[in-house]
Amino acid sequence: MHYVEKVPKTWSAICISVYLIGMVYMGIDTLPDQFGLWLGMWALFLLLLLPCLLVPISKFIYHRIQIDNETLRVGRERIALASIDSASVLAAGQEATLTAAERYARSLNTVDAPVPGLRAKDQGNPRLVGGGWAVPMGMDSVVIATRNRESLVIATRDSAAFLHALGASLGVTTSSSAQT
Repeated sequence: MHYVEKVPKTWSAICISVYLIGMVYMGIDTLPDQFGLWLGMWALFLLLLLPCLLVPISKFIYHRIQIDNETLRVGRERIALASIDSASVLAAGQEATLTAAERYARSLNTVDAPVPGLRAKDQGNPRLVGGGWAVPMGMDSVVIATRNRESLVIATRDSAAFLHALGASLGVTTSSSAQT
């Protein structure tokens, strides 16, 4: 593997820790006398925990990036490195770095849901790679092209490191790699 984008686990750790601390706190007063009540509260709060963990899980499934000798893997998709246009990687590396507010605005507007009218090709936008319906809010995204002239949007946590690794795999040097 040339590049594997690390998945941050801070949010998941915080949510699970708060859940466990809350369950232990409630268990101190109720166990063993009111085991049924504690078990019911455990299940009820588990229903609140699950939606908090769905976003990190979907980011792991749909926006996980790995680059090896021959393949760029984003989520559930695999793209041969030979089919990626190196000029588009250079162009993406020369784009200005976005501020946090600009990243949020861009991620809110990058939707590729499987609904008529919300498909990227229906709106004239590049296709989102990985299998997700949108770029997760606040994540950065990079637009590259294939040799077939298909534009692709890749959601990434660190666009400079991703473009540097992709450029190195393709044998080109991006301007972001010259800065790091």
